[in-house]
Amino acid sequence: MHAVPYLTVPDPDMARPGSPTSLAMTLAAHPERWRCLVDYRTDTRWYRLLERTEQQEVWLLSWLPGQGTYPHDHGPASGAFAIAAGMLTERVVAAQPGRPAVEVTRELAAGCCRAFGPHYVHQLTNTATTPAVSVHVYTPSLPRHGDIPGL
Repeated sequence: MHAVPYLTVPDPDMARPGSPTSLAMTLAAHPERWRCLVDYRTDTRWYRLLERTEQQEVWLLSWLPGQGTYPHDHGPASGAFAIAAGMLTERVVAAQPGRPAVEVTRELAAGCCRAFGPHYVHQLTNTATTPAVSVHVYTPSLPRHGDIPGL
């Protein structure tokens, strides 16, 4: 798992069964549980809700080369995402009062996992030449998805 200075903190419950990080990593590591569900769409990114409770949501996403998100946050939700297949590039943008804005870009390969807190602003893109699949876990369930124009 990669840490971005003052943008994320390590998930202290990473090894706890059922934590967002543990769940994302476990699902990503077992393609027999999701491979038959994945679809790839050339006109838009594909995603499928695997589970929704009051406590969490679990999503499976596919990414063809060149597909990506706008910079966005997940409101007050925390969570984690794991790369199940392929590679994604994550761009993280954050600012804290009294500190300069920080932008970090990292390539995340299959097996990598990122934990994040509320109002974490990031952008994911498949900059590779092969498709990618990722598992995303949010807690609590997502109230909204906020695109951040201009970043």
